[in-house]
Amino acid sequence: MPHLSIAVVGAGIGGLTAALALARQGHAVTLIERRTGFSEVGAGLQLSPNASRILMKLGLSAALRRVVTEPRRVVVRSIRSGKPIGQVALGAFMRERFGAPYWVVHRADLQTLLLDAVRSEPSIRLVMGRTVESVEDGPGQAALTWTSAGGARESVTADMVIGADGVWSKVRQALGDSDAPAFRRFIAWRATFERSAAPAELAGDETGLWLGPQGHVVHYPIAGGRLVNVVAIERSTIPVEGWAAPGNRDDLLARYASAAPALKFLLAQPPEWLRWSLYDHPAKRLAGARIALLGDAGHPVLPFLAQGAALAIEDAATLASLLGGEQPDIPRLLQVYEEQRLGRARRVQTEARRNGRIYHAGALVAFGRNLVMRHLGPEGMTKRYDWLYGVHTPE
Repeated sequence: MPHLSIAVVGAGIGGLTAALALARQGHAVTLIERRTGFSEVGAGLQLSPNASRILMKLGLSAALRRVVTEPRRVVVRSIRSGKPIGQVALGAFMRERFGAPYWVVHRADLQTLLLDAVRSEPSIRLVMGRTVESVEDGPGQAALTWTSAGGARESVTADMVIGADGVWSKVRQALGDSDAPAFRRFIAWRATFERSAAPAELAGDETGLWLGPQGHVVHYPIAGGRLVNVVAIERSTIPVEGWAAPGNRDDLLARYASAAPALKFLLAQPPEWLRWSLYDHPAKRLAGARIALLGDAGHPVLPFLAQGAALAIEDAATLASLLGGEQPDIPRLLQVYEEQRLGRARRVQTEARRNGRIYHAGALVAFGRNLVMRHLGPEGMTKRYDWLYGVHTPE
């Protein structure tokens, strides 16, 4: 099999997975990261079966089991009253139906184990502290230029470039999409705290989802069950300055002043909060002649379906599968990649936006929503997402 030279821009979850999967196919990978080091700071993320099965096939099962938690169910409650609205079956039901687990994990833990796997691959060169300035597509090769923290410039060529550089992707601009992502008028407050500090009724092996017209809250155990990850969503017409900013706990508690006592107690536990603005961007193109986009670089998605990381992992596996043939015709294969991934990415984006409207519905729509949840029951709620969790990315 011909070995390709591939540059991957961005060493987040998607970029690390892509580098690892491509190296396992025998390709020479240069992984370029803007940061000079990897921080332990981060929130939780959800690895639904469409993502967990890919990571397991990459040989990461044992490492993952040391850091993940497998919630038994999602319990949906009203923010104001605290009364249960419905449930979603996870745990054993997910495994039986989809052949892979539904895990939750601290982002830093997942990043660390992927980074360890990447560093063990001799065909991956990890280049830190480099900011990509430009990318050029071409029929024979792709070229990119980066600058170091000290200002030195370097240009390199590769058989292809993969943009895994997030929602503000520089690589996406090389495909002619220079439109800025759209702020969707939501801000996410994220924090973690010791699970032992959670109220007893919210400290089990389950995910909590609290719904209300002005926002919603999600929480679940991570770090092998030692910590609780909590995300609180607020409506806002003004985005956060910069990538993220510290949040004042008293401001958040004031916004949730009318919440049920158990939820207010839970929100009061984290000593520190960070605030992120929520953006998305309609998926337009995922590939050129020798450039491909994955994850948020190609299809930023709101977190209301918990599929941001999962889609990036799917993208990475699909690219590696397509480039594993005997004579890879890169322009043709990247066209196939775009055909395989674009429709699914758009559907997930649409469903995530729709979930946002459902989560924050007013009284009349919320009444109907609650009836549907109770009618379907926990397993029926899970089956609604067969199209999402049941997809097996090509080997």
